[in-house]
Amino acid sequence: MTSPAHRKSYGVKGAPYAFLLPAATLFALFFVLPIGYAIWLSFRKVHVSGLGLGVGARKEVWAGLENYKDALTDNEFYHGALRVLGYGCIVVPVMLGLALLFALMLDTERVRLAPFTRLAIFLPYAIPGVVAALLWGFLYLPSVSPFYYILDKLNLPQPDLLNGGALYLALSNIAVWGGTGFNMIVIYTSLRSIPAEVYEAAKLDGAGPLQIALKIKIPMVAPSLVLTFFFSIIATLQVFNEPTTLKPLTNSVSTTWSPLMKVYVDAFGKGDIYSAAAEATLIAIATLVLSFGFLRAANRRNKQEAAP
Repeated sequence: MTSPAHRKSYGVKGAPYAFLLPAATLFALFFVLPIGYAIWLSFRKVHVSGLGLGVGARKEVWAGLENYKDALTDNEFYHGALRVLGYGCIVVPVMLGLALLFALMLDTERVRLAPFTRLAIFLPYAIPGVVAALLWGFLYLPSVSPFYYILDKLNLPQPDLLNGGALYLALSNIAVWGGTGFNMIVIYTSLRSIPAEVYEAAKLDGAGPLQIALKIKIPMVAPSLVLTFFFSIIATLQVFNEPTTLKPLTNSVSTTWSPLMKVYVDAFGKGDIYSAAAEATLIAIATLVLSFGFLRAANRRNKQEAAP
Protein backbone atom coordinates (compact mmCIF):
# COMPACT_ATOMS: atom_id res chain seq x y z
CA MET A 1 0.00 0.00 0.00
CA THR A 2 1.36 3.43 -1.00
CA SER A 3 2.11 5.65 1.97
CA PRO A 4 0.67 9.23 2.17
CA ALA A 5 4.22 10.63 2.14
CA HIS A 6 5.02 8.76 -1.10
CA ARG A 7 1.77 9.93 -2.73
CA LYS A 8 2.51 13.51 -1.69
CA SER A 9 6.04 13.30 -3.13
CA TYR A 10 4.71 11.86 -6.40
CA GLY A 11 2.13 14.64 -6.63
CA VAL A 12 4.77 17.35 -6.17
CA LYS A 13 7.05 15.81 -8.81
CA GLY A 14 4.20 15.48 -11.29
CA ALA A 15 2.90 19.04 -10.82
CA PRO A 16 5.23 20.65 -13.43
CA TYR A 17 4.12 18.13 -16.06
CA ALA A 18 0.47 18.82 -15.23
CA PHE A 19 1.02 22.57 -15.74
CA LEU A 20 2.82 21.90 -19.04
CA LEU A 21 0.17 19.53 -20.35
CA PRO A 22 -2.28 22.16 -21.75
CA ALA A 23 0.50 24.03 -23.58
CA ALA A 24 2.04 20.79 -24.85
CA THR A 25 -1.36 19.62 -26.09
CA LEU A 26 -2.02 22.86 -27.98
CA PHE A 27 1.52 22.79 -29.39
CA ALA A 28 1.01 19.26 -30.68
CA LEU A 29 -2.45 19.94 -32.13
CA PHE A 30 -1.77 23.26 -33.84
CA PHE A 31 1.96 23.02 -34.66
CA VAL A 32 3.35 19.49 -34.74
CA LEU A 33 0.36 17.79 -36.39
CA PRO A 34 -0.09 20.38 -39.19
CA ILE A 35 3.64 20.21 -40.00
CA GLY A 36 3.56 16.43 -39.99
CA TYR A 37 0.47 16.40 -42.20
CA ALA A 38 2.07 18.84 -44.67
CA ILE A 39 5.16 16.65 -44.89
CA TRP A 40 2.96 13.59 -45.45
CA LEU A 41 1.08 15.37 -48.26
CA SER A 42 4.37 16.35 -49.91
CA PHE A 43 5.02 12.66 -50.63
CA ARG A 44 1.58 12.10 -52.18
CA LYS A 45 -0.11 12.98 -55.46
CA VAL A 46 -3.40 12.40 -57.26
CA HIS A 47 -3.49 9.66 -59.87
CA VAL A 48 -6.18 10.15 -62.53
CA SER A 49 -7.54 7.16 -64.45
CA GLY A 50 -9.11 7.68 -67.85
CA LEU A 51 -10.98 10.96 -68.10
CA GLY A 52 -11.04 11.40 -64.35
CA LEU A 53 -14.78 10.77 -64.17
CA GLY A 54 -16.63 8.29 -62.04
CA VAL A 55 -15.99 6.72 -58.66
CA GLY A 56 -12.35 5.82 -58.05
CA ALA A 57 -11.09 7.64 -61.16
CA ARG A 58 -9.09 10.04 -58.99
CA LYS A 59 -7.21 8.62 -56.06
CA GLU A 60 -4.33 9.67 -53.86
CA VAL A 61 -1.15 7.61 -54.32
CA TRP A 62 2.42 7.62 -53.06
CA ALA A 63 4.67 9.98 -55.08
CA GLY A 64 7.97 9.66 -53.25
CA LEU A 65 10.28 12.58 -54.03
CA GLU A 66 8.52 13.50 -57.26
CA ASN A 67 6.93 16.67 -55.84
CA TYR A 68 10.28 17.82 -54.47
CA LYS A 69 11.96 17.18 -57.81
CA ASP A 70 9.28 19.18 -59.62
CA ALA A 71 9.61 22.05 -57.14
CA LEU A 72 13.40 22.22 -57.43
CA THR A 73 13.22 22.25 -61.23
CA ASP A 74 10.34 24.75 -61.38
CA ASN A 75 11.56 28.01 -62.94
CA GLU A 76 8.90 30.08 -61.16
CA PHE A 77 9.90 28.72 -57.76
CA TYR A 78 13.60 29.19 -58.57
CA HIS A 79 13.23 32.78 -59.78
CA GLY A 80 11.03 33.58 -56.79
CA ALA A 81 13.84 32.41 -54.49
CA LEU A 82 16.30 34.66 -56.35
CA ARG A 83 13.99 37.65 -56.00
CA VAL A 84 13.64 37.03 -52.26
CA LEU A 85 17.43 36.74 -52.00
CA GLY A 86 17.86 40.19 -53.58
CA TYR A 87 15.07 41.56 -51.39
CA GLY A 88 16.72 40.17 -48.26
CA CYS A 89 20.12 41.63 -49.16
CA ILE A 90 18.48 45.05 -48.94
CA VAL A 91 16.09 44.57 -46.04
CA VAL A 92 18.20 42.76 -43.44
CA PRO A 93 21.31 45.01 -43.31
CA VAL A 94 19.35 48.26 -43.63
CA MET A 95 16.74 47.32 -41.02
CA LEU A 96 19.23 46.02 -38.46
CA GLY A 97 21.62 48.92 -39.12
CA LEU A 98 18.87 51.47 -38.46
CA ALA A 99 17.64 49.53 -35.42
CA LEU A 100 21.14 49.52 -33.92
CA LEU A 101 21.66 53.21 -34.74
CA PHE A 102 18.35 54.24 -33.15
CA ALA A 103 19.00 52.10 -30.07
CA LEU A 104 22.44 53.66 -29.57
CA MET A 105 21.04 57.17 -30.03
CA LEU A 106 18.25 56.55 -27.50
CA ASP A 107 20.75 55.15 -25.01
CA THR A 108 22.76 58.38 -24.82
CA GLU A 109 22.49 60.70 -21.83
CA ARG A 110 21.61 63.81 -23.86
CA VAL A 111 18.59 62.40 -25.70
CA ARG A 112 15.35 64.29 -25.17
CA LEU A 113 11.80 62.96 -25.25
CA ALA A 114 13.14 59.40 -25.17
CA PRO A 115 9.77 57.72 -24.34
CA PHE A 116 8.00 59.53 -27.18
CA THR A 117 10.83 58.77 -29.61
CA ARG A 118 10.82 55.07 -28.70
CA LEU A 119 7.06 54.93 -29.23
CA ALA A 120 7.29 56.77 -32.56
CA ILE A 121 9.93 54.36 -33.88
CA PHE A 122 8.09 51.29 -32.59
CA LEU A 123 4.60 52.36 -33.70
CA PRO A 124 4.90 51.19 -37.36
CA TYR A 125 5.47 47.63 -36.10
CA ALA A 126 2.03 47.72 -34.45
CA ILE A 127 0.36 48.39 -37.81
CA PRO A 128 -0.74 45.18 -39.59
CA GLY A 129 1.48 44.27 -42.53
CA VAL A 130 -1.35 44.35 -45.08
CA VAL A 131 -2.44 47.81 -43.94
CA ALA A 132 1.13 49.11 -44.09
CA ALA A 133 1.66 47.67 -47.58
CA LEU A 134 -1.60 49.17 -48.80
CA LEU A 135 -0.70 52.56 -47.31
CA TRP A 136 2.72 52.63 -48.96
CA GLY A 137 1.28 51.25 -52.19
CA PHE A 138 -0.94 54.29 -52.62
CA LEU A 139 1.98 56.56 -51.74
CA TYR A 140 3.88 54.91 -54.61
CA LEU A 141 1.11 55.64 -57.15
CA PRO A 142 1.79 58.89 -59.07
CA SER A 143 -1.92 59.65 -59.49
CA VAL A 144 -2.73 59.77 -55.76
CA SER A 145 0.60 60.22 -53.98
CA PRO A 146 1.28 63.63 -52.39
CA PHE A 147 5.01 63.07 -52.90
CA TYR A 148 4.60 62.87 -56.68
CA TYR A 149 2.45 66.01 -56.57
CA ILE A 150 5.22 67.90 -54.79
CA LEU A 151 7.85 66.57 -57.21
CA ASP A 152 5.70 67.63 -60.13
CA LYS A 153 5.26 71.16 -58.78
CA LEU A 154 9.03 71.44 -58.25
CA ASN A 155 9.71 70.08 -61.75
CA LEU A 156 11.79 67.26 -60.28
CA PRO A 157 12.09 63.72 -61.70
CA GLN A 158 9.35 61.32 -60.66
CA PRO A 159 10.76 57.80 -60.22
CA ASP A 160 8.57 54.82 -60.98
CA LEU A 161 8.83 52.83 -57.77
CA LEU A 162 6.52 50.02 -58.86
CA ASN A 163 8.51 48.82 -61.87
CA GLY A 164 11.99 47.50 -62.59
CA GLY A 165 14.73 47.46 -60.00
CA ALA A 166 13.01 50.22 -58.00
CA LEU A 167 10.34 47.69 -57.03
CA TYR A 168 12.86 45.98 -54.72
CA LEU A 169 13.45 49.32 -52.98
CA ALA A 170 9.71 49.92 -52.67
CA LEU A 171 9.09 46.51 -51.12
CA SER A 172 12.15 46.77 -48.89
CA ASN A 173 11.04 50.17 -47.64
CA ILE A 174 7.77 48.70 -46.38
CA ALA A 175 9.58 45.93 -44.49
CA VAL A 176 12.20 48.29 -43.05
CA TRP A 177 9.57 50.81 -41.98
CA GLY A 178 7.54 48.14 -40.21
CA GLY A 179 10.30 46.02 -38.67
CA THR A 180 12.93 48.50 -37.50
CA GLY A 181 10.98 49.45 -34.37
CA PHE A 182 10.73 45.89 -33.06
CA ASN A 183 14.43 45.20 -33.57
CA MET A 184 15.30 48.55 -32.02
CA ILE A 185 13.36 47.68 -28.86
CA VAL A 186 15.17 44.34 -28.57
CA ILE A 187 18.60 45.98 -28.92
CA TYR A 188 17.69 48.93 -26.70
CA THR A 189 16.50 46.62 -23.93
CA SER A 190 19.84 44.82 -24.10
CA LEU A 191 21.68 48.14 -23.90
CA ARG A 192 19.75 49.17 -20.80
CA SER A 193 20.81 45.97 -19.04
CA ILE A 194 24.52 46.85 -19.25
CA PRO A 195 25.76 47.85 -15.75
CA ALA A 196 26.47 51.55 -15.28
CA GLU A 197 29.83 50.67 -13.71
CA VAL A 198 31.10 49.57 -17.11
CA TYR A 199 30.46 53.02 -18.58
CA GLU A 200 31.98 54.75 -15.55
CA ALA A 201 35.16 52.68 -15.84
CA ALA A 202 35.39 53.47 -19.56
CA LYS A 203 34.99 57.20 -18.91
CA LEU A 204 37.72 57.09 -16.26
CA ASP A 205 39.99 55.53 -18.87
CA GLY A 206 39.29 58.47 -21.18
CA ALA A 207 36.85 56.81 -23.59
CA GLY A 208 34.48 59.10 -25.45
CA PRO A 209 30.86 58.43 -26.48
CA LEU A 210 31.88 57.03 -29.88
CA GLN A 211 34.50 54.72 -28.37
CA ILE A 212 32.02 53.52 -25.74
CA ALA A 213 29.46 52.76 -28.45
CA LEU A 214 31.90 50.92 -30.73
CA LYS A 215 34.00 49.04 -28.17
CA ILE A 216 31.56 48.44 -25.31
CA LYS A 217 27.93 48.76 -26.31
CA ILE A 218 27.94 46.99 -29.67
CA PRO A 219 30.05 43.99 -28.51
CA MET A 220 27.89 43.56 -25.39
CA VAL A 221 24.63 43.55 -27.36
CA ALA A 222 25.97 41.05 -29.90
CA PRO A 223 23.56 38.30 -28.68
CA SER A 224 20.63 40.64 -29.36
CA LEU A 225 21.99 41.38 -32.82
CA VAL A 226 22.22 37.65 -33.50
CA LEU A 227 18.63 37.20 -32.32
CA THR A 228 17.27 40.02 -34.48
CA PHE A 229 19.24 38.75 -37.48
CA PHE A 230 17.75 35.29 -36.91
CA PHE A 231 14.20 36.69 -36.86
CA SER A 232 14.92 38.84 -39.92
CA ILE A 233 16.07 35.84 -41.97
CA ILE A 234 12.88 33.97 -41.14
CA ALA A 235 10.68 36.98 -42.00
CA THR A 236 12.54 37.56 -45.28
CA LEU A 237 12.17 33.99 -46.52
CA GLN A 238 8.47 34.12 -45.70
CA VAL A 239 7.71 37.46 -47.38
CA PHE A 240 4.13 37.40 -48.65
CA ASN A 241 2.03 40.38 -47.53
CA GLU A 242 3.97 43.15 -49.25
CA PRO A 243 4.16 41.77 -52.81
CA THR A 244 0.65 40.31 -52.62
CA THR A 245 -0.83 43.65 -51.55
CA LEU A 246 1.08 45.61 -54.20
CA LYS A 247 0.23 43.15 -56.99
CA PRO A 248 -3.06 44.87 -58.00
CA LEU A 249 -1.18 48.16 -58.35
CA THR A 250 1.49 47.02 -60.81
CA ASN A 251 2.13 44.36 -63.42
CA SER A 252 5.72 43.95 -62.22
CA VAL A 253 4.62 41.76 -59.30
CA SER A 254 3.58 38.33 -60.56
CA THR A 255 1.41 35.87 -58.68
CA THR A 256 4.56 33.85 -57.95
CA TRP A 257 6.89 36.74 -57.08
CA SER A 258 8.06 35.00 -53.88
CA PRO A 259 8.23 31.27 -53.04
CA LEU A 260 5.45 31.61 -50.49
CA MET A 261 3.22 33.23 -53.12
CA LYS A 262 3.96 30.24 -55.37
CA VAL A 263 2.82 27.94 -52.56
CA TYR A 264 -0.41 29.91 -52.22
CA VAL A 265 -1.12 29.81 -55.97
CA ASP A 266 -0.49 26.07 -56.20
CA ALA A 267 -2.57 25.26 -53.12
CA PHE A 268 -5.57 27.56 -53.58
CA GLY A 269 -5.35 28.62 -57.23
CA LYS A 270 -4.52 25.32 -58.90
CA GLY A 271 -5.79 23.08 -56.11
CA ASP A 272 -2.51 21.12 -56.04
CA ILE A 273 -1.97 20.84 -52.31
CA TYR A 274 0.67 18.14 -52.77
CA SER A 275 3.09 20.30 -54.76
CA ALA A 276 2.35 23.21 -52.44
CA ALA A 277 3.19 21.04 -49.42
CA ALA A 278 6.53 20.07 -50.99
CA GLU A 279 7.36 23.71 -51.75
CA ALA A 280 6.41 24.79 -48.23
CA THR A 281 8.61 22.03 -46.80
CA LEU A 282 11.54 23.23 -48.93
CA ILE A 283 11.06 26.78 -47.66
CA ALA A 284 11.01 25.50 -44.08
CA ILE A 285 14.19 23.47 -44.68
CA ALA A 286 15.95 26.49 -46.23
CA THR A 287 14.93 28.62 -43.24
CA LEU A 288 16.19 25.97 -40.82
CA VAL A 289 19.51 25.50 -42.62
CA LEU A 290 20.25 29.24 -42.93
CA SER A 291 19.23 29.97 -39.35
CA PHE A 292 21.11 27.00 -37.90
CA GLY A 293 24.20 27.80 -39.97
CA PHE A 294 24.20 31.42 -38.83
CA LEU A 295 23.73 30.46 -35.18
CA ARG A 296 26.60 27.96 -35.37
CA ALA A 297 28.87 30.56 -36.96
CA ALA A 298 27.94 33.11 -34.29
CA ASN A 299 28.50 30.63 -31.46
CA ARG A 300 31.85 29.58 -32.92
CA ARG A 301 32.96 33.19 -33.11
CA ASN A 302 31.87 33.85 -29.52
CA LYS A 303 33.85 30.83 -28.32
CA GLN A 304 36.94 32.03 -30.18
CA GLU A 305 36.64 35.49 -28.67
CA ALA A 306 36.14 34.04 -25.17
CA ALA A 307 39.11 31.69 -25.47
CA PRO A 308 42.31 32.99 -23.78
